[in-house]
Amino acid sequence: MDGVLVARAAKRAYYGVPAAGGTGDPVFHRMQGFTDLATSKNSKEYNRQYVDESFEQTDVTGYSPSESYGFDQYKGNAVHDDIVKITDDELIGNDAIRSIVIVDLSHPGTGANTYAAIKRPFAVIPDSEGGSLDAYTYSGNFKVKGSKEEGFAVVDDAANTCTFTAGAEKTA
Repeated sequence: MDGVLVARAAKRAYYGVPAAGGTGDPVFHRMQGFTDLATSKNSKEYNRQYVDESFEQTDVTGYSPSESYGFDQYKGNAVHDDIVKITDDELIGNDAIRSIVIVDLSHPGTGANTYAAIKRPFAVIPDSEGGSLDAYTYSGNFKVKGSKEEGFAVVDDAANTCTFTAGAEKTA
């Protein structure tokens, strides 16, 4: 087979933790310690069969993406702490919406530590906690809350954060 296999670790997720005090832009922290982070496109379909045909036709009419999540809780992990707060405090509405940036390390940009990225807001939908005897775990889903923005991210591996910018990368 031709081509280069893309490793799962090449699609890195960063979760927008609100700034302290709730003012200012969120900080996008790397989502570490996750045992599950799988995307489902949840395609919406329009199915019908016409009287003059012996088969059914299907068209895709929309999408409602979601990402299932699961993680072993680590204290002091900003992403875990935020999801645990949403879960334990049973936050609702806008208080439970966070943006996630997916950075594609297999598509580097022209700048140092710059990669293609997509940012999208999600509602954090907690499901269960404590389902393991080895570590305290949390699971649930991130369900789409708005349109995706294509752009690029500058990754800071030392801080495990990224900075997202919408649009095409500017070249000098």
